[in-house]
Amino acid sequence: MLRHDFSLEVPHAAPRIWALLHDYDLWTDWSEMVYKVDVLWPGDEDHNGRLRRVFYKMPDGQTGSSLELVTEAVAAKRHTYTMISRDGNDHYGHVRLEPLGPNRTQLYFDEEADMDPEVYGFVNRHNEEHMRAASRYLTEHPEYRPDLVEPEG
Repeated sequence: MLRHDFSLEVPHAAPRIWALLHDYDLWTDWSEMVYKVDVLWPGDEDHNGRLRRVFYKMPDGQTGSSLELVTEAVAAKRHTYTMISRDGNDHYGHVRLEPLGPNRTQLYFDEEADMDPEVYGFVNRHNEEHMRAASRYLTEHPEYRPDLVEPEG
């Protein structure tokens, strides 16, 4: 089983990051790897039980897709996702947000998978860039959820 851990300090409030990470209509605006996200089942108000299909770029130029179930979601704090595999070789990932101060958050991401190490390296380089791109998008789009920007001071 391969494991990848990544963290990044971002200059945004955890609720604002959470909102963008769960706003699947915008993923194609800021994530280079993602072509489309379909929400197959919305889950509850925190996204627990959300079932999504993500279409993404593969190393060979093909389009891949994953069926992902979001669980253990606590708004603006964390969620787990399970990439459901046809062969039972499910992959697990976690996103956790830890506030550091006004509009400062440590974003943690980890994933475990049993797959080809070269492909896994490609996927995780893109996963890291996905998180960086979300932060850049929020910086470049102050009009996105300004109600979630925390007052300084």
